[in-house]
Parts: sequence; structure tokens; C-alpha cells
Amino acid sequence: MRSATTWLMGLVLLAHAMGAAGAQAVPAAAPAPASPGTVVLMELDGAIGPAAVDHVRRGLRLAAREQARLAVIQLDTPGGLDASMRDIVKDILASPVPVATFVAPDGARAASAGTYILYASHIAAMAPASNLGAATPVAIGAPTPAVPDTMAAKRLADASAYLRSLAQLRGRNADWGELAVRESASLSAAEALQKNVITLVAQDVADLLRQVDGREVRTAQGTLRLSTRQAQVLVFDADWRSRVLSVITEPSLALVLMMLGIYGLLFEFSNPGFVLPGVVGAISLLLALFGLQMLPVNYAGLALIFLGVAFLIAEAFLPTFGALGVGGIAAFCIGAVLLIDNEAPGFGVPLWLVGALAVVSAGFIVVVAGAAAKSRRRPPVLGVSTLVGATGELVEFADGEGWAQIQGDYWKVRGAQGLRAGRRIRVMRVQGLALQVAEDNTEGPSRA
Repeated sequence: MRSATTWLMGLVLLAHAMGAAGAQAVPAAAPAPASPGTVVLMELDGAIGPAAVDHVRRGLRLAAREQARLAVIQLDTPGGLDASMRDIVKDILASPVPVATFVAPDGARAASAGTYILYASHIAAMAPASNLGAATPVAIGAPTPAVPDTMAAKRLADASAYLRSLAQLRGRNADWGELAVRESASLSAAEALQKNVITLVAQDVADLLRQVDGREVRTAQGTLRLSTRQAQVLVFDADWRSRVLSVITEPSLALVLMMLGIYGLLFEFSNPGFVLPGVVGAISLLLALFGLQMLPVNYAGLALIFLGVAFLIAEAFLPTFGALGVGGIAAFCIGAVLLIDNEAPGFGVPLWLVGALAVVSAGFIVVVAGAAAKSRRRPPVLGVSTLVGATGELVEFADGEGWAQIQGDYWKVRGAQGLRAGRRIRVMRVQGLALQVAEDNTEGPSRA
């Protein structure tokens, strides 16, 4: 028994020893190489507006889904709308992915709204031959010496405090930011780096990624260390939605679409049955209203445009000897100039377009509405009233009333007691639903 027990214990010890030896013989699995990660690159070229907001917002969402190491906004802008700029800044501040704004390529600028976006970013970079600044807010109207512009002073103070708060959040030069707002100061890339306005100067995106590698940034989810040296760059281009949004939110095109919509509907109402002008007009007007509701519209200007069109229509129907027409053109021009309540670059309506639309509107309204008014004055060609003067044959008649066949149809008629069935009659006038007739003594066939 003892020998059997000893033999079993030996087998157990032998198996254990062989397992340990096998474990030492199998080499340990090598750790998987770290993923190079992804960097999402977005390009903003032009005025900052609703389309730019949509592009950046969806780009940052893509960066969050891909768990990107960094989101880069390559920026070249003369400025834009204050509301759109603030939306982009909010998205950057709330982004779980660090955001680097890169003013590039050489010759690019981050003026006005672009300066705020640069200050809000975790990394602020510029190409060597680029510039930033001139962040003073502007709006339609200029203050007169006698009447201080209180609203302009409020806008200036608000913009100054906003940029200073962004500078303090990112640890950048807040004093120069206030100069950019109050005195429209500007800086080159080298000067901006020297004054601690930006983080670095880079030749291109690849150089930017090399320089920011290893830096620590504070995001909405805490402090992160960037690892971008070998990251793969994913370019997020503007798709059809962003392009369409960019087109219909252009104030000049929105104004043209609105007028095209008014013309199409007016033509359809004046000449029912064409269908196509009504369809095109309705679609154009809806697109125009969609684009305008995303812009800083002055509703007094919009009301003046509609009032001007109404005056032009009334001029075609009423004999005012041009008074309503001149007033309509004046109201339309003033309304078009005041339509966009902002003087941001790229968001104004050029004066030549206002003049061209005023002339086209006057001509179109006079021609179309004039033709409609003329058609209303034309004698009718259909209906019971057209039977006056027509001849026919009396089918039956008794006690001053009966029926007659006139132009192939049977009509109830009234006439003198002496009329008899089979006689030729002529319609003298219409009385309610009956025709007043008399005996026709002329020769020849009845009038069709």
C-alpha cells in the first residue's frame, strides 16, 4: 500500500514538474504595438456662418466616435457671424477630443470671428506667413457724434469680456485679445507666438502633429497627453449637405430665391393652370425662408421688401400714375439693404444686386399683373352672358315661358305672349336663370 501511495505521489510531482518546464519553454506573448490613432482634419475656408457650424459640429462628432487623438481645424477666414462663431466656440469647449486650430496655409488669416475660434482651441497654431486679429464686432449703422451708440458700446464690452475669458481659460495673452477687440489690433504669426497669443508656428499639418506630440491639454473630460507623431490623418471634407447649406445661407442668393418664389406664385395665381411656375415659386420661397431664418435678419427690412412688392402689384391695377410704383421700388431697395442685420464679411447684399432686382421686379410686376388686369377687363367668352344676341328655335312656349334650343343646348326662356313653338327667336338679355327672348325676323342661320 505504501509503495502504491508513493508511486502515485511521484506521478503527481512529475506531472507538476513537466507543466512548469513547459510553461517556461513557451515564450511569453509580446505586447501588441500601440495603435497610432487618428487625427480628424477639417478645413474652414471663407466666412464663418451656419454652414461652418454644421461642418465643425459633425467633424467633432466624428472625432469623438473614432476616439481620435486630436481634431484639427485648418482655418482661413475674414470673419463671419457672431452667433455662428459662438456656436463653434461652444462645440470646441465641450469637445472630449482636443482641438487644434491651425491658421494655414501661408497667406491665410484668422480675422474677426476666426480670432475667437483660435483663442478657444486647446492648441492654437499658425503658418509662418499668416495673421490674426481685428476682432471688433460690427453691425449695420454707424454712431453719430451727437448720439452715442449705446448698443455698439455694449457689443464691444461683451466681445472684449468673451475673448478675455477664453484667453484666461487657455492661459494665453488676455491683454492683447482685448486690444484686438477694442482697437482692431492684428499680429503676424511670429509676433503672436512671441506675445503668447498662439501655441506654436508650424509649416504644415504634419509639422503641427510632430510639435504637439507629448503635450498635455485640458479637455472637457480631464487632462490628456497628446500622442500624434504617427497618427493617421482622416480628412473630413464638406459633404453635399454642408455645401447646400452654404449656398442657401448666402444672403444674396436667399434674396434672389425669395423674389423668384414671389414671382412664380404671382404668375401662377394670375394664370392658373401652368403649374410649373407655382411649383418652382413655392420651392424657391421655402428655401429662401429656410436660409433667412438661419441668418441675422432684420425683420423691418423683410417687411419693407414685401411692402415694396405689394406696392408694385397695386400699381399695375390702380391708376396712381406711378406713385405706388416709385414707392414700391424705394421700399424694396431700402428693405434689401437692411435685410441682413450685420456687416460681417461675406454676409452682405451688394448694392448692384439690389438695383438689378428692383428693376427686374418692377418690369415683371408691371408686365404680369398688367396682363392679368387686361384679361379681367376683356369681355367674357364663356357663360350665359355670351348668349345675348344669339338666335335659336323655340321648342315649347306657354303663358310667357318655355324652352328654346340655342347653340345646341336647351335654355329656359321668357318672352311675349304671341310667341309660338317652332318660331325663330333672339336672346335679348339674361334675367336670373332664364333668357329674355323675342321673335327673330332676320334671315339666315342662327349665330353659333
